[in-house]
Amino acid sequence: PLTAQVKNKAPAEVQITAEQLLREAKERELELLPPPPQQKITDVEELNDYKLRKRKTFEDNIRKNRTVISNWIKYAQWEESLKEIQRARSIYERALDVDYRNVTLWLKYAEMEMKNRQVNHARNIWDRAITTLPRVNQFWYKYTYMEEMLGNVAGSRQVFERWMEWQPEEQAWHSYINFELRYKEVDRARTIYERYILFTLLVIVHPDVKNWIKYARFEEKHSYFAHARKVYERAVEFFGEEHMDEHLYVAFAKFEENQKEFERVRVIYKYALDRIPKQEAQNLFKNYTIFEKKFGDRRGIEDIIVSKRRFQYEEEVKANPHNYDAWFDYLRLVESDADAETVREVYERAIANVPPIQEKRHWKRYIYLWINYALYEELEAKASKRTRQVYQACVELIPHKKFTFAKIWLLYAQFEIRQKNLPLARRALGTSIGKCPKNKLFKGYIELELQLREFDRCRKLYEKFLEFAPENCTSWIKFAELETILGDIDRARAIYELAIGQPRLDMPEVLWKSYIDFEIEQEEYEKTRSLYRRLLQRTQHVKVWISFAQFELSAGREQNLSRCRQIYEEANKAMRNCEEKEERVMLLESWRNFEEEFGTDTTKERIDKLMPEKIKKRRKLQAEDGSDAGWEEYYDYIFPEDTANQPNLKLLAMAKLWKKQQQESEAAEMDPDKDIDESQS
Repeated sequence: PLTAQVKNKAPAEVQITAEQLLREAKERELELLPPPPQQKITDVEELNDYKLRKRKTFEDNIRKNRTVISNWIKYAQWEESLKEIQRARSIYERALDVDYRNVTLWLKYAEMEMKNRQVNHARNIWDRAITTLPRVNQFWYKYTYMEEMLGNVAGSRQVFERWMEWQPEEQAWHSYINFELRYKEVDRARTIYERYILFTLLVIVHPDVKNWIKYARFEEKHSYFAHARKVYERAVEFFGEEHMDEHLYVAFAKFEENQKEFERVRVIYKYALDRIPKQEAQNLFKNYTIFEKKFGDRRGIEDIIVSKRRFQYEEEVKANPHNYDAWFDYLRLVESDADAETVREVYERAIANVPPIQEKRHWKRYIYLWINYALYEELEAKASKRTRQVYQACVELIPHKKFTFAKIWLLYAQFEIRQKNLPLARRALGTSIGKCPKNKLFKGYIELELQLREFDRCRKLYEKFLEFAPENCTSWIKFAELETILGDIDRARAIYELAIGQPRLDMPEVLWKSYIDFEIEQEEYEKTRSLYRRLLQRTQHVKVWISFAQFELSAGREQNLSRCRQIYEEANKAMRNCEEKEERVMLLESWRNFEEEFGTDTTKERIDKLMPEKIKKRRKLQAEDGSDAGWEEYYDYIFPEDTANQPNLKLLAMAKLWKKQQQESEAAEMDPDKDIDESQS
């Protein structure tokens, strides 16, 4: 068989999809539908024939599917258009037998009767509808509206009463109230409000405050202000403190504000703010602030600001109870404004948040809560008994076996002294030293006894202190100074001797200096020299030599210059092997200053010969990983006395001479005329 051969197999320029084909077919189908023919009926027989055919079509559609209510409604509306009301009723009744729960069917049936002014028939249908389906609010609204439009106010009220027996939703009650208000029946409307409020109390588990507010505004609108206030008070009493709502109190306060009862408004706002959770009272705060700005004084506005800040701090400490900075700010606020009981309550809440970890760094901020609490009780509340209880509770709470706070013990002792109770102060400090000895506690206790001039107690405390911390040079010095003040020089010297004999000291140089100064004050120069010699046996530091030389200079005798020069000589010999050349240079400079002031030309010339020469050198640098990091320049000192460095000095001198000759030859080459003039001359 022959087959068609396609010559051009390339794709078409315009591609058409299946979707486009289907859309075009649908569009053309709508365009090409022929209009229905216009049928003109000219006589009765033709009309009856048309009716018969139409009814047969409707009946066939119903017979096919009886549950499609739209077919019944179309059938009935067609009969209604022919003024066949009886037939239309029959169709609606047949439809209700099929599905009596269909709301649209009842509505269409009743609307048909109302349009044809069949009032009694419409009432009958509405009665049947609300009896069959009492929870369909639309039937009740339509029924009451029809009776009201007919002027049958009593009938409409009767329908509303039947509706209220079914305990409908909120809007139905308000429709009934508005109906009575349209006819100026205020007492009836009040009765309905009371019934509705009673219904909410008995039936609704969580009633809404807006119904109470509407009731109160209804009374206010009709100038029954006493009734309105009573409604608000009943609402506040009903909701109590468990289900408080800010909207109720805002509405109550605004009502009292309209009545110019400003004190009552302020009381309402404060009552609500004290009891409603802070996160739910934002609107209440805002309205209270506006009210105070309008009608309050400066004190009232400050109270609002304090309340807002207090709310913020409450939120912060509730989110993190161990945020002690927030507690400090909160306490500062309540101390400036609240009474003593409120302040104590906040302090008790704050100190109840003990740090969960027994480490001192976690307790440093917390312990200041106790300190501030005690200071408040003593200075502001003037309650010394409570202050003592606070201090005692604090020292019992601190875990002294792990750490302690000397500040709290000292503050406790100082408080007892202010109360003229010296035995308790001593007992507190003695307990602190026995439980947890610390340098600060010893110092504070000693200072207290010094102020009381109890020197025997001070000696005992210093002994205990030095048994506890023998390496503390400051304690040895203070103890020796105390004995010096008391005039017991031998005890002071013995203390110094014990101190420098300790195997371990934190600041030995300070201790030796203090001992030397002590001997100088006592004008015991031989003992001072002996101390310097003992110190130099332990250390060859340049400052010790310089200090020794200056002591000899200031000793006040004829041989002081020779002794001083001898010390410098010894120091210079001792420091020749010192690796730190800067210290040796420091010694020589001090010696030169001495010779410039007290020496002769010979001694000055000699010290000038001893001064080193400063030269610049380079050395390699190495990084941490051992790699080459470049070169570094540094200054070195070459001392003439060092015999090992003599060859280097000769080499350096020859290098300088060669450099000078090179510079002279270069200058001669640059200026040949000068050489000619010199040869002629």
